[in-house]
Amino acid sequence: MRILVIALSGIGDALLFTPAARSLRSRFPEATIDALVMFKGARQMYERTGLFDNVIFHDFLNRPPLESLKLTLRLRRRYDASVNVYPSNRKEYNIIQLLIGAKARGGVRYLRRDTMELGFLNNRTVTENDSLHCVEENVAICEKVFSFKVDNIPDLQFPLTADDEAFADSFMKKNGIAERELVVGMHPGTATFKNQIKRRWEPQKFAELSRRLVTELGARVLIFGGPDEADLKREILDGSGRANVITVEAPGIPETAAVINRCNAFVTNDSGLMHIASAMKRRIVAIIGPTNTNYIHPWHTEYRIASLGLDCSPCFIYSPRPLKCFRHDVKFKCIKELGVEMVFRETSLLLSDAPRTAS
Repeated sequence: MRILVIALSGIGDALLFTPAARSLRSRFPEATIDALVMFKGARQMYERTGLFDNVIFHDFLNRPPLESLKLTLRLRRRYDASVNVYPSNRKEYNIIQLLIGAKARGGVRYLRRDTMELGFLNNRTVTENDSLHCVEENVAICEKVFSFKVDNIPDLQFPLTADDEAFADSFMKKNGIAERELVVGMHPGTATFKNQIKRRWEPQKFAELSRRLVTELGARVLIFGGPDEADLKREILDGSGRANVITVEAPGIPETAAVINRCNAFVTNDSGLMHIASAMKRRIVAIIGPTNTNYIHPWHTEYRIASLGLDCSPCFIYSPRPLKCFRHDVKFKCIKELGVEMVFRETSLLLSDAPRTAS
């Protein structure tokens, strides 16, 4: 059997498919299982799992359309089955899966905009369930396509290499962080497309939280983010007073994951790094505004949710439609009025029995 996993929607979404991929590999050890990705970080992560025979990387966003079409057609009819990871509620992903031409094309029948996004092109589908986690949706797709049952869903799969660990060792030593110090990581960023930047907790609140973690808990604070979040990290660093607050500069996602693995706790917006922290089994405080926490809460690790729980939430759905707030009083109230005190309290509670040694 030849299986293709189509994981084009992002690094976090690719990671959330790995429990399903582990289940597939366990059920079909002799199958050829390949993955198609378009983010470098997803490729690096998938290559480390050992779950895939081949990880095919193509930058569909920035390569010429004709080149992308040629790549897609080169994959045509190579596979018995293919799966669009959840969430992939975009017509482009469904068209790519159709063109690849596997006999069984797995996906989700979305509750919103499914027809507009050509979901009917997939012929092995499960109906979206707003009460399920993304991991559970991915497992359900595989159960439908491959006719087997997963009794115990695995953890997220992101093994680190010796080189990744060496980078983290060097980072901690360079910044004078002792083994038994309390270390709290933060990710103040999110995706920015589809107006998702509105899901971010304000940088001045991250700065204030950093100051309180340092002065009241004696923590060292590490601020994470990608190259496009450099200004955001610098703003928080400047606002924090800088004492015992450090920005993390890493060459890639694996090295970032290795440093996250040295944190005692991780405070984060709803982002791919939140899921990487889950894979590292870190204690997590997830700052959630318009997103459905059922979908994205940290998987198989200890966590607390900082959220106002407004009646109008969640309003962020999986479709190409940009995030929009329909409130008439305060736009994006769910995140704008979420105070530092709540997040500090949740972090303190999470750390109340945490060992003073990062793994």
